[in-house]
Amino acid sequence: MGVSGAGKSTVGAELARSLGWQFFDADDFHSPENIRKMRTANPLSDEDRLPWLEALRALVSRLSSRGENAVLACSALRNAFRHQLETAGDDVRFVYLSAPVDVLDERLRNREGHFMPAGLLASQIAALEPPDDALLADASLPPSELAAAIRLAYGLDA
Repeated sequence: MGVSGAGKSTVGAELARSLGWQFFDADDFHSPENIRKMRTANPLSDEDRLPWLEALRALVSRLSSRGENAVLACSALRNAFRHQLETAGDDVRFVYLSAPVDVLDERLRNREGHFMPAGLLASQIAALEPPDDALLADASLPPSELAAAIRLAYGLDA
């Protein structure tokens, strides 16, 4: 979890690959309306996020009921959002990818083919409620190092 540009998709995909788990990107669960809104540099409201969050909650619940492991890259900016996700399944854990604003801004400005413009970074930072109970990871590190550190911290080394 973390703001846009923190590397959630990249690190999440690397972590899932290294564990042999499924990977899901929460961006794929946004409605066309939400994507349009973000693409035009309009931040989402909590109300806009509710159907998206419910779809993610259903995913976590479904995976948990099947006993399947997965990595979900998701902003999960607010404590209430994380609570909804963690109560949807067994053994849900969070990793908070954090990086300096200048690193995030540069990544967003250089990113191609994504609907989230750099201009919305400030609104995400304003909405962020940093978690107290997540593994804090330095998102400026290489993805493979982050994946290894996450596996080690959560006892997932294969």
